[in-house]
Amino acid sequence: MTRQPIPTPRPAYLSTAGSPLAVDEALYEAIRTSPRIPISSIILPIRSGTAFPCPAKSIIRISTPEGAQVGDLNIWNLHNPRERFWASRTKQLHSSHVSVGDRLWSCLPYMRPLVTIIADTLSWYGTDEHGGRVHDLLGTRCDPYINHLLSSGDEGSQDYDFHCHSNLTRAILPFGLSESDVHDVINLFQVTGLDKQGRYFMNPCPARAGDYLEFFAEQDLLMALSTCPGGDLSLWGFGGDSEKEMVKCCRPLKVEVWRLAEEAAVLGGKWTEQLPPQYKGMHGMQIPAGENR
Repeated sequence: MTRQPIPTPRPAYLSTAGSPLAVDEALYEAIRTSPRIPISSIILPIRSGTAFPCPAKSIIRISTPEGAQVGDLNIWNLHNPRERFWASRTKQLHSSHVSVGDRLWSCLPYMRPLVTIIADTLSWYGTDEHGGRVHDLLGTRCDPYINHLLSSGDEGSQDYDFHCHSNLTRAILPFGLSESDVHDVINLFQVTGLDKQGRYFMNPCPARAGDYLEFFAEQDLLMALSTCPGGDLSLWGFGGDSEKEMVKCCRPLKVEVWRLAEEAAVLGGKWTEQLPPQYKGMHGMQIPAGENR
């Protein structure tokens, strides 16, 4: 049976003028270019993780100070960790790979921006000849469970405790969170795509020394970042000698957090923290179970 031609599909979600998905480009450009005052700075060593609070209206830069390196990022509302980054919905609302003007959205029932991307020095990468793009939402973090599964039977298939999932787990423990709070990530600086059979692939990271991504915090946030043990993904693998090989392409990441020096002048009357959608949450249940009299 021959399949009939299908018209070019229309994206399901479009950031048209006035849409809650659209950003005020002039405002976020003013945020990006306005004077800043440092709050904190962290150098994150290879194959490690850290968590750090970021106040609402701060600017967060994550950079590659020594060259190509992938970073796996989780985000929570600082005061309510049940509100956390939702990679799948963000992918639907914007794209499988994100850049300036895109937002990272929180999960249900909160459904609001956590951060807005305001700068991206890798925006030049675009789409490569294999369909790969940078700053990935297609995949998720590497973890010791899948590593153990795929390396079983290898002579070197011992447990390895420094995958991104484990790095993030250790990083958030001081904040009262646990492994179950770690969630699907945005893979910063990572090039990925789907091949003609729809299979996920990873290409080497194109970041150079000093490349960065900047976010504007739309809420008080807790962020956690892992320097991926796959490094720049030019030598990645599972089991055997892969751990010894991958360390050769691992580099640190840097995190810097600033506040606006003239916050009132830049944001006054133009920015406010977005509230969750005011859905009543009944889900069709007019009378809760046990209350029918």
